[in-house]
Amino acid sequence: MTGYVQVYTGNGKGKTTAALGLALRAAGAGLKVFIGQFMKGSATGELKALQRFDDLITIEQFGRQGFVHSQPDAEDIERASRGLARAKQALLSGECDLVILDEANVAAHFRLITVAQLLELIDAKPAQVELVLTGRYAAESVIERADLVTEMCEIKHYYQQGVEARRGIES
Repeated sequence: MTGYVQVYTGNGKGKTTAALGLALRAAGAGLKVFIGQFMKGSATGELKALQRFDDLITIEQFGRQGFVHSQPDAEDIERASRGLARAKQALLSGECDLVILDEANVAAHFRLITVAQLLELIDAKPAQVELVLTGRYAAESVIERADLVTEMCEIKHYYQQGVEARRGIES
């Protein structure tokens, strides 16, 4: 099987959801999946659910609770660096068919990791491994290097009416 590079970006809802759907589809076909979540560090619904598939799907978080708004601190950078190293290991190990770096584009945007590091990861990708990068703010150079790019476009969102993230739907 030939593996491609997919990017899910844009300001609309559904980037992580699409990647998780792909992970479930892959696991259903018996493929091994690694998901590294940047910028996330809490017990989300997907984290709990995917533990049920731990024979085929590994999910690890490299963020902490709360948000990085503009200036990351040393802990944020260290966690992201550890996540990038772990993702590279998963990508090159020969054990994974699909590697998903959730919110990697956002991590690069906030300078927790660099765009150059993402491009190095893309270049190092073995031919048979599928690589998915999610998150807003995908760099133009990442978009150019990808084989498939989907931009989620927000047209309307109930968040604008004050609806907070709901358990099991957004978290």
